[in-house]
Amino acid sequence: MNGSAPSPDAVGGWEDLVTTALLGTDRRPPGWLAPGRPAPVALLDAAAEATVRRRAGLRPAPAGRRPERAPEDPRPALPTAAAGRLAALLADRSGGTGGGRRGSSPDLMELLPQWLAAANGHGYAAPAQALPALLDAARGRTDLRPAALAFAGPRALWLARFNPDWRFALRSAPGGGAALPDSGDAEAIRRLWEEGLFAERVALLGALRAKAPGLARELLAGTWPTERAEDRLMFLDSLRSGLSAADEPFLEKALGDRSRNVRATAAELLSALPGSALAARMAVRATACVALDRSGDGPVIVVEAPHECDSGMERDGVVATPPAGRGERSWWLGQLVEATPLGTWPGRLGGRDAREIVALPVTDGWQGELHAAWCRAAVRQRDARWSRALLGAPSAPEAGGPGAVSLAERAKLLATLDPAERAEWVAGFIATHGLSEAFQLLGVCAVPWSAPLGRAVVDALNIARDAGSYPWSFSGVMGLAERCLDPAEAARLQSLLAIPDEHEDAAPGAGGYWAEAFQRLVTTLRLRAAMAEELSPAGASDSGRGRGGPPVRGCPYVFGQGRRPVGSCGRGWG
Repeated sequence: MNGSAPSPDAVGGWEDLVTTALLGTDRRPPGWLAPGRPAPVALLDAAAEATVRRRAGLRPAPAGRRPERAPEDPRPALPTAAAGRLAALLADRSGGTGGGRRGSSPDLMELLPQWLAAANGHGYAAPAQALPALLDAARGRTDLRPAALAFAGPRALWLARFNPDWRFALRSAPGGGAALPDSGDAEAIRRLWEEGLFAERVALLGALRAKAPGLARELLAGTWPTERAEDRLMFLDSLRSGLSAADEPFLEKALGDRSRNVRATAAELLSALPGSALAARMAVRATACVALDRSGDGPVIVVEAPHECDSGMERDGVVATPPAGRGERSWWLGQLVEATPLGTWPGRLGGRDAREIVALPVTDGWQGELHAAWCRAAVRQRDARWSRALLGAPSAPEAGGPGAVSLAERAKLLATLDPAERAEWVAGFIATHGLSEAFQLLGVCAVPWSAPLGRAVVDALNIARDAGSYPWSFSGVMGLAERCLDPAEAARLQSLLAIPDEHEDAAPGAGGYWAEAFQRLVTTLRLRAAMAEELSPAGASDSGRGRGGPPVRGCPYVFGQGRRPVGSCGRGWG
């Protein structure tokens, strides 16, 4: 230290040094500066000496409380190969290229959700060293959070308490990660319901609905008048789980709630109970508006929409004010029909079944409105018969179906069917109409896709390639195929890896793009097969055999869709 440094008393406090440094010694010359010494040098010497004094003079604080040990995770350990794969998936932060050509390498982050689902299905515990990366990944992608936190287990919640960036895990976990009382401990349940935090109360209500729905309803009814409107809405939404006729009296009372959103949710839940009094009231109103006219050459449906929305309709959940650009009467009619049990209509419309009713003509341009309301009713009531009737045949012109007025409507209707029937319908749609409108429909199909659906998708992609279509238009479907196609199909795609001859009218560079895209598809399918093998408890002994093993090389099996002659080892989707 320079011997001419000023004494501590002359310099003043640490704050004085900081202020002088911020303003500069030219604007605030130190009063303690020795003659002949440069002010900046003297200031730095004084700061160094003050720093040593501050550190040497620090009094030891009482030792903080040591954190509790992390809880044990009783689940079996992840296999070594699978743990290495998880580390690779978590280390990849590419998340795609954001557009343009993606090359032939798989997008590892897009495979992470599937890996987590498979690991959770096997019941494995996450390796301790992977917990920080898992929490970071879940923090960046909300869609990963449920599966990532389920896999990370109780130790991740313990760890999240020490890092503010991971607090979302505590909010996402039921009850903020706190243990919920046993369903048989009535006193603990009552105390948590009356004194717990909002997240804990929501978690308690959800857990009780799964085990003792009546007890959950009684708890809610006991404090309902004192709850805030936004809390009442969240609590009411929990009744969707295990909804039954026993909930009807409580929901009927909620129809008189002072919150419009609460009233609307209660009405929606009651309309999902075909035997409820609200459903019966809606049926009376709807059947007064829709009738069968037999006076002409053939039966037709006539519609007379409501002329007003009275207080009774509003109490039963009908929203009086329509959205911008929507007529009042059609808006009211749609809400009435949507909330009416679908079993009402055969008796009202001449004993016809759903298909026959949907096929009837509707007068005065009301068909679109009426069929759209029936679509929403079929989705709400999970009625597969009406969904089939409204979807119509997948080969129908323009795939419009009798009542599916949009792709979003069709996707919702498909969700009410069992997975096999859903995949069969979408495969038929693609075989007739191609992939241009199939993206939303593919999104509701079970993974992995069934063999007929997978064949339809890849065959349509191959036809688009052979036609010289603009390749980037199909990047979304290709991405879905990478995640959803059965990995066992990888060996059958070998013939699609070559760069095709480009037509004069083809998009520039399309052939190279298609070759890259199919190479990435094959590579990703093999990677998914390897992932499944690594997670399988018998993977080490069964490696290379069965559906999860490496693909068999050689001449690809050819499905032959009748669109072109294909040899046993020729071009085409084989």
